[in-house]
Amino acid sequence: MDKPNAPSCERNRDPILDVLAVHFADRRHVLEIGSGTGQHAVHFAAALPQLCWQCTDRVENLPGIRLWLDEAGLPNTPAPLELDVAGSWPAQRHDAVFSANTLHIMGWDEVEHLFDHLPDVTTDDARLVIYGPFNYGGRYTSDSNASFDQWLQARGAHMRIRDAEAVDALALAAGFALIDDIAMPANNRCRVWQRTG
Repeated sequence: MDKPNAPSCERNRDPILDVLAVHFADRRHVLEIGSGTGQHAVHFAAALPQLCWQCTDRVENLPGIRLWLDEAGLPNTPAPLELDVAGSWPAQRHDAVFSANTLHIMGWDEVEHLFDHLPDVTTDDARLVIYGPFNYGGRYTSDSNASFDQWLQARGAHMRIRDAEAVDALALAAGFALIDDIAMPANNRCRVWQRTG
């Protein structure tokens, strides 16, 4: 099996790393939800060695993630865990959670499951960073995002770019308050929430 490769990871990893270097500077245990290929994990764990970076994804993606982790051989990337947001979650608590390009792939009920479970897997001072496209006030931020949303919905009726305000409401209900919202390349955002206890 060849290592999976997502070109978008190569393009966005350094701008995301700039955000994580600030917001995860005092963190130690990161739960990544939807690690995809594993490329982000390897890049971020190498650059931020104080972090134990726990990859998770659906079972079909774990072999590809293992190839990236095994090749890198980093001491701070344990074996990836199976995680379907609608299923069972790991028992460990983390002081940081990261996810990239997942909310628009999940159905809205799965996004709700994700936020519902966050209090069970995070410490009282945890920080959450989510990267991807968002709508604001029910509007697209660019023509390219509008086209991307049409492409998503053609792939699956459950897929779509999420409204920032709706996601913020889920986060707040889970005890997380928005503390930063950073413009990223290609009309994406890095949005950061802090658990308020």
